[in-house]
Amino acid sequence: MWLLVFQRIFFDAILDLFYFPLWWYTAGVVHSAKWCGQFFMEGNQMLAPFLWLKNLLVPMFGQYDWQGRIISFFMRLVQFFFRSLALMVWAVVCLGLFCVWLILPIIVFGGLFMSFKR
Repeated sequence: MWLLVFQRIFFDAILDLFYFPLWWYTAGVVHSAKWCGQFFMEGNQMLAPFLWLKNLLVPMFGQYDWQGRIISFFMRLVQFFFRSLALMVWAVVCLGLFCVWLILPIIVFGGLFMSFKR
């Protein structure tokens, strides 16, 4: 009885060891891409640069005189510029995290191989 249990555990462990790279680069990549896309969309929702662009010509605080309109226009233009810049940095971070996901097993197995090589 116990021998069968240990054989089954050992067989599953060996099978999982060989299945791991296949899972990492198929279903794992899909899961990681979805997570990175969701992470980017959360950043877009927080920063909302196009919402500032959409309201570019709407005066802030109900100031409909020409001074209020000019100040509101330039303030929203500056906000749009810096929020778009921050969103681009956010996108680079998302892409970087996805690339780390792709190369992490290569780095780990390469390090293991180099440590055994010595």
